[in-house]
Amino acid sequence: LKVRVVRSSPPSPQFKATFQESYRVYKRYQMVIHKDPPDKPTVHQVRLVPVSFEDPQFKSSFKQSATLFARYQMAVHKDAPSDCGETEFTRFLCDSPLEAEAAPKGPDCGYGSFHQQYWLDGRLIAVGVIDILPRCLSSVYLYYDPDYSSLSLGVYSALR
Repeated sequence: LKVRVVRSSPPSPQFKATFQESYRVYKRYQMVIHKDPPDKPTVHQVRLVPVSFEDPQFKSSFKQSATLFARYQMAVHKDAPSDCGETEFTRFLCDSPLEAEAAPKGPDCGYGSFHQQYWLDGRLIAVGVIDILPRCLSSVYLYYDPDYSSLSLGVYSALR
């Protein structure tokens, strides 16, 4: 048995070289030990979208996000349909006091409020509302399609 310590942050060349193999072992472990389905969302099925009605991705997925939010609120929290409209969705999860900022030494996406969208087979199945700040990432809220509750998307999102 050979054990190596490989720097993951910032990623070392060894980490980058072994990432796919490490991911394959992780995925198999999750499926065998934790009974995760093989179609559980992967890194490649997650989009980070700035919360801005000026952003084309945000605008194009707004209706899907609002509909998903309403389904989640009614199924999980037993909210009335009148409490889950687009106005409530916008007030609760789109309006943010944070302003977008692109800092020279900051992340490529910049700082601000984002919707981390989880897509599976072209369908939006979960949204994590997050704030990316200079010294932390704050998870504001997560909502998901109740039909996919078996995927434990809240746990997956928190670990991600």
